[in-house]
Amino acid sequence: MKIACLTFNPIQENTYLLWDDTSECVVIDAGNSSPREDAALDDFIARHGLKPVLAANTHGHFDHTLGVEHLKQRYGIPFALSSKDRFLVDNAATSGSVFGVRIGAMPSTDIDLEQQQEIRFGQTRLQILRTPGHTPGHVAFYEPESKSLFTGDTLFRESIGRTDLPGGDYSWIMRSILDVIVPLGEEVRVYPGHGPETTIGHELLYNPFIVEVLNEEVNYRNQ
Repeated sequence: MKIACLTFNPIQENTYLLWDDTSECVVIDAGNSSPREDAALDDFIARHGLKPVLAANTHGHFDHTLGVEHLKQRYGIPFALSSKDRFLVDNAATSGSVFGVRIGAMPSTDIDLEQQQEIRFGQTRLQILRTPGHTPGHVAFYEPESKSLFTGDTLFRESIGRTDLPGGDYSWIMRSILDVIVPLGEEVRVYPGHGPETTIGHELLYNPFIVEVLNEEVNYRNQ
C-alpha cells in the first residue's frame, strides 16, 4: 500500500491518500478548504493516475471534513463516517467560526462506520478500530500488512487529542490508546491527523500521557 500526506487548511490537518497497484484510492480525512487546496488534491490524484473510491473519516470535526463535499461532487464517491459523530458535521459552521474558518456545504453521510468492520479497496483491507475519546464516534484505520495506523486526533507524536470539546472524554481516549492502539505492537507506524508520523514504540517511551498512566498502573499493582 502506498501512502501520501497532504496538509491542508488553517488548522494544518493531515489528509491521507491510500492506494495500491490497482490505483483504487481511499482519501482519509479530506481537509482541503479552498479552490487552491482542491486543485492541489486533484492534481495529485491525476498525476498518480488514481481512482478515488471512498472518502473515509476518523471523526467528524470540521477541519477533517472540509474537503469531503468536493470529493463527492468531483469523483462521485461515498462518504464514510460514524453516525455517533454526525452531530459534529451538522454543527461545523459554529465550530469553524470559533477558529475563524468559513464553512461551506457539509457532506451527507453515505456509509455508517458503526455498522462496518473493515474497508476494502483494490487489493487492500483496512480494519476499522473503535477509538472514542476525542469524539464519541472516533475510529482509527489499520492496514496490517504494512503495519500502518491512521489515528486521526486520538494519538499524535508525543501527545494526544483534545478531550475538552463536545463529546470528548479523557478516560475514553486513554483507554482507546492503551487497550486498542498499544496492543497492535511497537513497530506499528502511526499517521496522525496533525503533525509528524511516529510509532507506537516511540510513544510508549516519550508520550507523557501514556507514560504517566502506565506508571500509575504499575504503582497501583505494586501496592
